[in-house]
Amino acid sequence: MATSLTNRAASINLFRISSNLLRSFTTTPASLSSQNPSASSSDSKKPKRKKKKNLFEVAQFLPNWGIGYHMAKTHWVGVSYQITKINLYKDGKHGKAWGVVHKGGLPAADAPKKISGVHKRCWRYIPNSNKLPVSEPSVTIPTENAPTAEVQTT
Repeated sequence: MATSLTNRAASINLFRISSNLLRSFTTTPASLSSQNPSASSSDSKKPKRKKKKNLFEVAQFLPNWGIGYHMAKTHWVGVSYQITKINLYKDGKHGKAWGVVHKGGLPAADAPKKISGVHKRCWRYIPNSNKLPVSEPSVTIPTENAPTAEVQTT
């Protein structure tokens, strides 16, 4: 019984190998393209749809993850958020974001608020808006109290 099963398994494997070998010789790329030339040309004519990005996928290419830059949804007209804070999850494509609303290029609110819809795939970067100025400590030397060198002539 065991020998008949092994003989049967060997004959099935031999049949599979021979059929695969036969397929490899009969189907060549040249014969496939000559059989249906319109299929390959119609596939190349159709443009692939570009996958839109969520807020974090847009911000990852900006310096400092987009803090201080303007972002807006693609269907918004004249409205954008100036990003002030981002909390990223470990994968880098999800998280939370806060920003100041700008309408018509001017801030519409004083305090930042949490941005809703950051995971939706419709965000874009607004390049022509002004970046949030980084507050750096300015060093000023008072001129009134500064020591002056006096030259005496004798």
